[in-house]
Amino acid sequence: MNSQTYPAPIPVINLDVNSRSRFITRTYSHLLGALAAFTLIEIFFFKSGLAQPMAKAMLGTSWLLVLGGFMLVSWLARSAAHSAQSKSTQYAALASYVVGQAILFVPLLCIADRFAPGAIISAALVTALAFSGLTMVAFITRKDFSFLRGILFWAGIVALVLIVAGAIFGFQLGVYFSVAMVGIAGAAILYDTSNVLHHYPEDRYVAASLELFASVALMLWYVLRIFLSRR
Repeated sequence: MNSQTYPAPIPVINLDVNSRSRFITRTYSHLLGALAAFTLIEIFFFKSGLAQPMAKAMLGTSWLLVLGGFMLVSWLARSAAHSAQSKSTQYAALASYVVGQAILFVPLLCIADRFAPGAIISAALVTALAFSGLTMVAFITRKDFSFLRGILFWAGIVALVLIVAGAIFGFQLGVYFSVAMVGIAGAAILYDTSNVLHHYPEDRYVAASLELFASVALMLWYVLRIFLSRR
């Protein structure tokens, strides 16, 4: 049986200026497309009247089951986006992740829409400003933030343990936890943007946009929770 070897992918940082610019443009255009699709899906859920029954069903079951299902979808989508050779498979992974996030957000958006009018728009604006500022930092400094990987890994484990413990024992994590998670999301945005500039190969702009979208969604979730805690 003959074995076939493939050359290692070349990071865009080692390519010419036009290739790097094309990769960055594709990555952020796909990110904007994912954010637009997320927004349109949420609008559809609310305008069609599906949001309330979905929120009731999700809040009426174990949040650990909901979280576990989302984590499975997230893992499958990220794996496919990073490893699949087919562009259609990569796009399917991004689409499934966006839909999964849109469904996960429904209960939180329903609560915000009912009890904190204006909080959704305010949280979206804060998230957009934070993302823009952090992106500018990464682009202007050109610093490689790959050292954040280990920090994000362990912070994610600690956060997951606290979330699971809160769901099992019924205690609220509170506003300080949300503030800490916003900080983690900010670090993730720096890390992801750094990877876009330094480590992704040219054909993985879909995977890059998925990771950026995940970090933006994480920040939006906890910024919105902070706004809700003030009501």
